[in-house]
Amino acid sequence: MPRIAKEYKECDQHEKAYQSQDAVFVARKRAIGAIRQKPMRWTKNVGLGIKTPDIAIEGNYVDKKCPFTGNVSIRGRILKGLVISTKMKRTIVVRRDYLHYISKYRRFEKRHKNISAHCSPAFNVKDGDVVTIGQCRPLAKTVRFNVVAHEPAINAMAGKKSFRVF
Repeated sequence: MPRIAKEYKECDQHEKAYQSQDAVFVARKRAIGAIRQKPMRWTKNVGLGIKTPDIAIEGNYVDKKCPFTGNVSIRGRILKGLVISTKMKRTIVVRRDYLHYISKYRRFEKRHKNISAHCSPAFNVKDGDVVTIGQCRPLAKTVRFNVVAHEPAINAMAGKKSFRVF
């Protein structure tokens, strides 16, 4: 049975413009004898075995780039990485470590890539956490991924640039 928000809660208002979800008409008349009412918060199932967080369903944030409550579809690659920066507003930097084989020396060298990803307010992400990110349409100049799952850090004091494979 799908979970739905019980009653309407005013969305968080901390921007200059009025914040409301595009898919929800706020001023609708409440029917007294209605059998089944549509929910006052619009959410969707991303698919790919990804569970929609409870905060996305019952929360009151508005984010048009959120994969659960906004106009973004997850398609393409699903990657895991380590959060190294949360300094931007609703954007994080994810570090992915990998090994590259050098055939001349028959050895591997360590390499890494930093990926910018949009982080919905449904996730409380800190530096050192492991996140799963899914590819989506371009959201900004360098942002092409969206956070779809979050695992809290086990060892927070391991260092930013140390080589880690999950």
